[in-house]
Amino acid sequence: MSYNEKIDERVSRIVEEWNKTEKRNMFGGICYLLKGNMLGGVYKDFLFLRLGEKGAEEALRADHVKPFDVTGRPMKGWVMVEPEGFAEDEVLNEWLLEAKGFVETLPSQ
Repeated sequence: MSYNEKIDERVSRIVEEWNKTEKRNMFGGICYLLKGNMLGGVYKDFLFLRLGEKGAEEALRADHVKPFDVTGRPMKGWVMVEPEGFAEDEVLNEWLLEAKGFVETLPSQ
């Protein structure tokens, strides 16, 4: 298994309620797009999120958060959250809403 399907089920339940989203296989995991822009997804046992540089910098101060790096080169503006960082559905929703808020500032693709 290249990504945690249980985490993906939790993410899907939240994201599928939003308009103009789609789900794709990428990075050996699952990505969610909003209006054509990547929002985040699941890679192995991590939730990854696009928060923008400022949002990512702030998020990296939290426990269980690290730079999004699956290639040896961290992606600016992205973070990975360990399962302990979103164990509660309410916290998972907060993370996803933060990513949604950033992605909504981007032009549609």
